[in-house]
Amino acid sequence: MTAHPDAVLITGVGLALPGADTPDALLGDARPAAAPFDTTARIGRRGHRYKDRATRLALCAALEALRDAALVSGEDAELTVPGATVGVVGSSNLGNLDTACLTAATIAEESAGGLSPMSLPNASSNVIASWVAIRHGLRGPNLMLCNGPASGLDAVHWGATLVAAGRVRRALVVGVETHNPVVEDLSGAPAGDLLDGAAAVVVEGARWAGARGARGAAVLGPYERRPGLGPCVAALLPQGPPPGVWFTPERYEAPDADATGAAAPVSATVPRHDLSLAFGRASGALGVLQCAAAVGWLAADGSGDALLTCGDDTADAVAGLLLRPMTAPRPGQGGASRSATSATSATSAISAFSAFSAFSAFSAISAMESP
Repeated sequence: MTAHPDAVLITGVGLALPGADTPDALLGDARPAAAPFDTTARIGRRGHRYKDRATRLALCAALEALRDAALVSGEDAELTVPGATVGVVGSSNLGNLDTACLTAATIAEESAGGLSPMSLPNASSNVIASWVAIRHGLRGPNLMLCNGPASGLDAVHWGATLVAAGRVRRALVVGVETHNPVVEDLSGAPAGDLLDGAAAVVVEGARWAGARGARGAAVLGPYERRPGLGPCVAALLPQGPPPGVWFTPERYEAPDADATGAAAPVSATVPRHDLSLAFGRASGALGVLQCAAAVGWLAADGSGDALLTCGDDTADAVAGLLLRPMTAPRPGQGGASRSATSATSATSAISAFSAFSAFSAFSAISAMESP
């Protein structure tokens, strides 16, 4: 069974990580022993001299995702669809933190006259999403999220909401983090415990993917954002079978039911993957990285839905998302139907972007574009 025309699919995945070239390589629990990712091997040096490492990593993952989705072709990566049909959503909490802090320090010590005009653009919080769009001529809505632990899944959700609202036919979602002395100092974590890499996915309307002959890798299911891991998972899985796999928040430890009386939100029989154990704390990139890993799991004949969660009970909110195989079950064959205000039924496997969500996205973006 193919996806419903109104579904939102993942049609491309790109990675810029040490020791992991494909989505299925993300599923190992051991940290890969590999040198830092060489951005010049994929995008070269020309035109990237003054871009910070986070931006270069994002450009690498973005190029790979666009190629995987057949949205660019040739050595020059020429876009195969109109640029206005593609939006960009970036997610990074720490990506340009070093530039921002060093810029502030330079102004404090030398005044604005000490700043380099070549490096100053890197201090903008939306520099990553902007350069990805500029590089490939993607003229759809351009958003950058710096939203704490939930940021990566929030970015996937907003990319898909832009598609569901009809603002674009597809969106490139990029999550990236890197480590440097500034990040290490402010996060209190050593470099070896922090992600230095990027992941990207293309989310696309099924009807538009089908029109250009693109193959979907997964269907985006319901998305929830709740104050707590338990409530978030309960909203995503109110009844029916458990997920086939759970991509947990980073460094998640199940509660001791004997000591606390609280049970884990997902059965211990469900396989778990904590990507931060293998690749370091991923912060704003985690949700996008989880999507890429879930695509790898589904491609390896994973059975059931993939549950993705970012943030825990110490954060201000937890984001959760279900990724479903392209052959989602029909009613009576397993899976729970959803309320029309939050998600569609398993019959069509349509993503959980209600009319209210689509209208809100359209209104919010229209307001930003108004004079």
